[in-house]
Amino acid sequence: MSFATPPSDSSPLSQLVRQQRAFFNSQGTKAISFRIQQLKQLKRVIIEHQDAILEAAKADLGRPAFEAYFEIATITEINGAIRQVKQWAKPQRVKSSIDQFPSTAWIQPEPLGVVLIIGPWNYPFQLIMSPLVGAIAAGNCAILKPSEYAPHTSSVLARLIPLAFDPSYIALVEGDVTVSQALLQEKFDHIFFTGSPKVGRLVMEAAAQYLTPVTLELGGKSPCIVEPDSHLGYAAKRIAWGKLINAGQSCIAPDYLLVHHHIKSQFIELLKESIHTFYGSTPHTSPDYGRIVSQSHLHRLSQYLGQGRVIVGGEFDPDTRYFAPTLMDEIGWDDPIMEEEIFGPILPILGYDELKTAIAQINLRPKPLALYFFSSDRQKQSLVVSSTSSGGVCINDTVIHIAVNQLPFGGVGESGMGAYHGKASFDCFSHFKSVLKRSFWLDLNWRYAPYTTQKVQQIKQIVTR
Repeated sequence: MSFATPPSDSSPLSQLVRQQRAFFNSQGTKAISFRIQQLKQLKRVIIEHQDAILEAAKADLGRPAFEAYFEIATITEINGAIRQVKQWAKPQRVKSSIDQFPSTAWIQPEPLGVVLIIGPWNYPFQLIMSPLVGAIAAGNCAILKPSEYAPHTSSVLARLIPLAFDPSYIALVEGDVTVSQALLQEKFDHIFFTGSPKVGRLVMEAAAQYLTPVTLELGGKSPCIVEPDSHLGYAAKRIAWGKLINAGQSCIAPDYLLVHHHIKSQFIELLKESIHTFYGSTPHTSPDYGRIVSQSHLHRLSQYLGQGRVIVGGEFDPDTRYFAPTLMDEIGWDDPIMEEEIFGPILPILGYDELKTAIAQINLRPKPLALYFFSSDRQKQSLVVSSTSSGGVCINDTVIHIAVNQLPFGGVGESGMGAYHGKASFDCFSHFKSVLKRSFWLDLNWRYAPYTTQKVQQIKQIVTR
C-alpha cells in the first residue's frame, strides 16, 4: 500500500474534504447548542431505524437479537454527551505564578477540524458511531468509512447518515480498500481507526506524511487468568460468555485462558457446562449463536485446529459460516495459535503452577487490549493490576468494562494508542489550548534589558526557588 502520490484536487473525496473544511471554518460547529442539536438528531435517526440496524447485524454476522442491540448501545453515549458537553467544553482556569502577575490563565478545549473515522466489521455500527459521538461533541466535521466486510451495515449507515446530517458537516463514504487508501491520502486533522495492528501500521504510515495525529484502537491476545480461590461456576459462565458473544469476534474477547493446574480439569468441565447451557448440544441450531464474518476468516480459524487437542467443538461449515464454540488443550506457548489474535470462538487453555509464572508469561508478550483476572484475593488482584500492562483490566468478569462510559477505553503498545468513551471521546477529538492573559495596569522592568546584577539575582531566585 503506497501513500506517496498526492490526491487530485478534483477528486470527489478531495472536494468533500474541502467542503467540510469550509464548513468547519465557518465556525458553526463550535456553538454548544449546535453540537447538542446534532447529537439529538443522531439519536433520533438511530432509534427510528433500529430495526434496520438489527437486521443488518443479523445478516452480516448472524447476530442474535440480544447481541445485535450492542450495536445501538451508542445511544447511552449520546445521552451522556448531551448532558455533559457544556461542562466538558468549559475553559479550565489554572493558577499562574507570581512572576506572571497580574495575569489569568486557562485551558480552552477547541475542536481539531475535519476528522476521519474508519470503522471495523466486527461491531460495524457501534464502533463507527461511538467515536462519531466524541467528534460531534468536540465540535468537529467528520468523514466516516465503514467496513466493506459488513456490507449490510454499511448500506444502512449510508442511508442513515444523510438523514441526520448535511454531508458538508458529517459524510459517509462506502467502498473497498482502494477507497480507504484514497481517503488516507487526504489531509485530515485527526484519524480514528479501529481494526488490526497490521492495518493500523499502514494508517499511521499514511498519517505521517501530514503529521496527522491518530487514535488506533487495535487488538491483541487478551489473557484471562483463573485462580483456585475464584467462584469457579461464575468464572466459567462469565468467561464463556465473553469469549463467545459475536462468535468470538470481539477485540476484547479473552484470547487465551491461564488456569491454575490444581483446578484445570474441574474448570474445563465447568466451561463445557456453560457452553451447553448457553447453546445446547447443537450450537449450530441455536438462535443465540452468531456466525463468522466471511469464509476466508473461517478458513483462517480452521487452521488452528491442527494444534494441541480439541476438547470441545472444532466443527465448522463454510457454507453457513458456522464455527463451533471450541476449547483446546495441550497448547504450547510457541504454537501459532499463541502468536496472533484468534478473533473467533476458539479458546486455548494453558495451565500454570504459580501466579507469578503466569504474570511473567504475559509480560513476555505484546501488551494486550484487555486483561482478565479471576480471584477473590485482593492482594493478588492488586499484584496483577500493578505488575502487568494492558489497555484495561477487568477483575472477576470479562468484556463488560467496555460498557462503563466513565472509563477511557483504549490500548497500549501494540494494542493501540489513545482512548475514547465518555469524556475521553471528547478529549480525543479536542485540542486543549493554553491561554495566558496579562493586564496593562502594571509592567515591572525586571525582565527587560539592560540586565543588571540585581536583575540577574532576581532571575536566579525565580528559576531556582
